[in-house]
Amino acid sequence: MAAPASAGDPAAGPAAGGALWAEVRALLPGTEEELALALSGEVDGCVQPLLRRARGLLYGAGGRPGGEAAAALRRLGDVLRDYSWEKLNAGPWREVSKAWRQVYTYGCLFGALAEVAAGRPLAPAVRLCDMGLLMGASVLDNVLARLVRVLQQHLPREQRRGSAGLSAESARTEPRPAPVVRPEDALPRLRCPSLEHFRDNYLIPQKPVVLEGIMDHWPCMRKWSVDYFCQVAGCRTVPVELGTRYTDEEWSQKLMTVDDFISQYIVNEKSVGYLAQHQLFDQIPELKEDISIPDYCCLGEGEEEHITINAWFGPEGTISPLHQDPQQNFLAQVFGRKYIRLYSPQDSENLYPHESQILHNTSQVDVEDPDLVKFPNFRKAAFQSCILMPGQVLFIPVKYWHYVRSLDVSFSVSFWWS
Repeated sequence: MAAPASAGDPAAGPAAGGALWAEVRALLPGTEEELALALSGEVDGCVQPLLRRARGLLYGAGGRPGGEAAAALRRLGDVLRDYSWEKLNAGPWREVSKAWRQVYTYGCLFGALAEVAAGRPLAPAVRLCDMGLLMGASVLDNVLARLVRVLQQHLPREQRRGSAGLSAESARTEPRPAPVVRPEDALPRLRCPSLEHFRDNYLIPQKPVVLEGIMDHWPCMRKWSVDYFCQVAGCRTVPVELGTRYTDEEWSQKLMTVDDFISQYIVNEKSVGYLAQHQLFDQIPELKEDISIPDYCCLGEGEEEHITINAWFGPEGTISPLHQDPQQNFLAQVFGRKYIRLYSPQDSENLYPHESQILHNTSQVDVEDPDLVKFPNFRKAAFQSCILMPGQVLFIPVKYWHYVRSLDVSFSVSFWWS
């Protein structure tokens, strides 16, 4: 079956472009008045007039901005994004007003709609949607997530799929030897325990355990691969960590497409890039359909919508330094293997946490090559370890120290819950 023609494809013609606009327009409220432009707080007085002007262009004569109107809508999107971007970067992220994030989202929305209305290539519109999903806050019932799903279907096949997938599959090498896990250090393993058994023996006493059999039925176990991510998300923009570990001085972050990430860091193993701790499933909801929230999360105090689901996708050799998190964690391994060490919170003094506030939850010790002259008490800290295999889920109790190193190209999903 032929791929849908893109509105930016010269061969698509006016009819195809009109069909795409009709599909996109159906995602928006029917009238200008129904697009309320509601914000969750105060913003500068100049913003609302800009938003109303953009809305007027969108709902102007003929129902589709063309020519000068599309160009004006595009410029207003640029202005809204540039103005709100300054606010997003003015201080710590936790202090950024949700209202300014919504303004940024509207700037991305109007910019993307201008690209589609003008019949331009769709890749920039997809990137704008992703930037809004990454940096903005939801508006109009998360319209950007619905818009980008439509746009993806109309991209030329080679842009939808990306070019890195098959290369990555062929680039896989034989698995390297894993670290030896001594029987006395090995984490216990349990197959499909009842809710009561898990609660009484592991959750309440806060003991880590490897669970087996609980994710065998997840669609991701038969569907997901490097090639699959190129097909489903190759054109999508994501944040990538550059460097082996986040405590390294040369560590940085960069936005790039999934296809570029796979080409540069999965196929090319000369440097390390890691798609780490990213809420990919909020950005690309179709991937969320391939996983399930573990039933044991219902034993927590929070609602399901308060569970944070993160993706961890990277090559062999990515490292999460020894650190602790403020919530319970289920780490589900989809493909590849990970070497993991766990230390009890009772050993915190022997693990030498960083003194700075920003890294106070992270140890200064290189777990697999410790400097025992500088950190002599580290040898007193007892640990448990495992090689987490595909299909296994590790329960990491709240505040338990954990160190993670990938042994292969690897994809994991974490569930943080109260």
